[in-house]
Amino acid sequence: VSDTTTNIFIESAYFNPVWVRKTAKRHGLNTDSSFRFERGIDPDRTVYALKRAALMFRDLAGGKISSEIIDLYPEPIAPFRFDVSLKRVNALIGKEIPEQTVRSIIAALEVEIEAEKEGVLSVVVPAYRVDVQREADLIEDILRIYGYNNVEIPQHVNSTLSYAPKPDKTKIVNMVSDLLTDNGFVEIMSNSLTKGSYYEGLESYKAENCVRIMNPLSADLNVMRQTLLFNALEAVQLNVNHRNSDLKLYEFGNCYYYNEAAKNEENSLAPYSENYRLAITVTGAATAQSWNARAEKSDFYTLRAVAEKLLRRFGLDIYSLKSEKVQNDLFAEALSVQMNGKELLSMGVVASKIRAKFDLKQEVYFLEMDFDRLLKASKKHRIAAEELSKFPEVKRDLALLVDKEVTFEKLRSIALSTEKKLLKSVSLFDVYEGDKLPAGKKSYALSFVLEDKSQTLTDKVIDKVMNNLMAQFERQAGAQVR
Repeated sequence: VSDTTTNIFIESAYFNPVWVRKTAKRHGLNTDSSFRFERGIDPDRTVYALKRAALMFRDLAGGKISSEIIDLYPEPIAPFRFDVSLKRVNALIGKEIPEQTVRSIIAALEVEIEAEKEGVLSVVVPAYRVDVQREADLIEDILRIYGYNNVEIPQHVNSTLSYAPKPDKTKIVNMVSDLLTDNGFVEIMSNSLTKGSYYEGLESYKAENCVRIMNPLSADLNVMRQTLLFNALEAVQLNVNHRNSDLKLYEFGNCYYYNEAAKNEENSLAPYSENYRLAITVTGAATAQSWNARAEKSDFYTLRAVAEKLLRRFGLDIYSLKSEKVQNDLFAEALSVQMNGKELLSMGVVASKIRAKFDLKQEVYFLEMDFDRLLKASKKHRIAAEELSKFPEVKRDLALLVDKEVTFEKLRSIALSTEKKLLKSVSLFDVYEGDKLPAGKKSYALSFVLEDKSQTLTDKVIDKVMNNLMAQFERQAGAQVR
C-alpha cells in the first residue's frame, strides 16, 4: 500500500492451529501472528472482522465498498459437544456445589445446556473456546468462577490403596542381564529367522508348528524359531571354529508357534502365538587355568547354580518348585522345573545327535526359561536387614542311607519343616553309591547349621534337635543313619 494505491482487496481468514504450528516449526519462523493463530481463534469472527475493517476504511480513509462479501467456508467448524456429570464436578472440585449454581456458572460462560438426564448435562461449547473441549476443562472454568477461596481445605484426606503396578519388563531384563554378566556370561543376539531343517524329525518342536515365511530369502532363513537352542548352538559352533571353546552365553528373544487346531475364520491370527524366553548356554571350561588352580569343566551343576541364583533373585526357591528328570530328542539328560503345573524352565546336556548337526564334539549344557511366566509368578524381592547373632552357630553332620529314588530336595524339605526355629541351613556335601552299599541304596552326607539368636545352644538342645531330625528322616523317607 502506497500513496498512489486506489484499490485494496481485504481478506479475513481463519488458519488451522495445527498447520500454523507445524509450518512455523518447520521453517523456524515464529511471529506474533503464528503465536496467536497456533493457539486458536474464533472461526466465526472472520466475517465480522472483515466488515469492521471495511467500515474503518470507509469512515476513516474515505474509501468506498465496491463489492459483495465472498465467503468460502467449505467445512464449517462445529461447536464442541460433550457430557458433564454433576457428581464428577463435585468430585474434582472437592466440594458439594448446588446444582443451580453450577448451571448459572455454565450459562455465564456462554455454554449452552442442550439436554439433561440423571445428573448428566449435555453441553455445547462455542467454537471460539478452543481451551474447553472436554469435561475436565469445563469443570476447571466452573471452579475458577466459583472461586478457589470458597473451597475449604478438608480436615481429613480419603484415599484407597492402589494395586501393585506390573513389573517393568525392560528393567527386569536389564537386572537379569547384569546378574548373568557379573557371573561371567556374555550376551548374544541372533536372528528370529532360522533353518526349517533343524525341526525336521523332532518331537519336542515339531516341524508343522513352525511359522513359515511365505517368500524366504534363502532356505537358511525360511521359518521363525520355536526355541533358542539352535541359535545358541550356532554361536557355539562359530566360536569353537575360531578356537574359543570355553563359553558362557545367554540370550533373550521371542519364540514363535503355529497351531493348526486353533485356526478359525473369525480370527486369522488365532493359530499364531509367541512368548519371550531366556536361554543360557555353557560349554568348555567353567574356570580358567591359573598358576594355583586347574581349569574346571562346565557341567550340569554349573548351569543349575546359575538357575538357583536367578530364581532366588526373583524371590523363588528352586527347592520349593517341582523338579523332575526328563529325556527327549533335544537332551541326553535334563531336568524340568515346574510351577503351578506348567514348565518354567528346562536344562540339561544337549543330545549328541543335535550337537552333530553343528559339528560339536564337546558337551554343551543348555537352559531355556519361559521368561513371561517367570514375570507373572515372580515375587517382589525385598532386601531385609537384621542384627547379627551374638551367639555362635553349631554345625552337625549326618550320613544317611536312603533309597536311590530319594532326592536331597525331599530331605531338605523334611528338615526345614521339622525344625523351623533353630535350623538355619541344610547342605549336601557328599553322595556315595557303590558295592559297599545294599542294592538300590545310596548315601547322602548332610550338614546342618543350628543357631539360637537369644542364647548359646547347649548339647542337650542340639541332641534333641538332631534326634528329632533323624526320627523324621526315618519315618518320612525311610532313611537310616550310617
